[in-house]
Amino acid sequence: MMDDAGLLRYSRQIMLPEVDMAGQEALGRARVLIVGLGGLGSPAALYLAAAGVGHLTLADDDHVDLTNLQRQILHGTADLERAKTDSARDRLHALNPDPAIELIGDRLQGRRLHDAVAAADVVLDGTDNFETRFAVNAACVAAATPLVSGAAIRLEGQLGVFRPDLPEGPCYACLFPPERDTPHETCSETGVLGPVVGVIGSLQATEAIRLITGFGTPATGRVTLWDARTGEWRSFTVTRDPQCSVCGDTSGK
Repeated sequence: MMDDAGLLRYSRQIMLPEVDMAGQEALGRARVLIVGLGGLGSPAALYLAAAGVGHLTLADDDHVDLTNLQRQILHGTADLERAKTDSARDRLHALNPDPAIELIGDRLQGRRLHDAVAAADVVLDGTDNFETRFAVNAACVAAATPLVSGAAIRLEGQLGVFRPDLPEGPCYACLFPPERDTPHETCSETGVLGPVVGVIGSLQATEAIRLITGFGTPATGRVTLWDARTGEWRSFTVTRDPQCSVCGDTSGK
């Protein structure tokens, strides 16, 4: 039962008929895994903690660097050289002491990755390389855990929602097959505008809340693109590929 302080803290959310008390209680029971505490994971973690998600697992093996601070708003100047997981925990608990926060400060891979994904109700991928994205996606498929994927580079952002928990739900590999040679660019090579990752990370948090509370139309396989040069949005739907090497009929899953 939520106490008076909780009712007051989350009152503006509870007032929404799409959330209401049942949705707020669902958020309090939810477990969300956030992989990557950089430009995307920062706003996502802040909004999910503020919303009252009961358990946040934060995974990142990096330390705070001065070049991060232009966009990674979980961290501040006083956090330079600290582990991002430690910096994130302190910032989130200063914002809201309610969520239980679990830290994974080394590289999340292998059995530990699969266990963390299987324990989550929703996974948010805020990483910046295809190798990790493919590994997180494969773990989500194996555990049938919904995946909210974000990416941003230069002035462009991308959001994708993948539902391997649904019979016809595609996975990230249906969009980007691992066996295909996909060009890889990083922010350190090409740059990125801070508010772009902020927008995409905030949308990732929104999709996680939608999945947990169940309001709105499920965004199964929907990919949304934003071009900050023009302010234009585009979206398309990815269908499940029967030949997908990860979730397809011949994948051996």
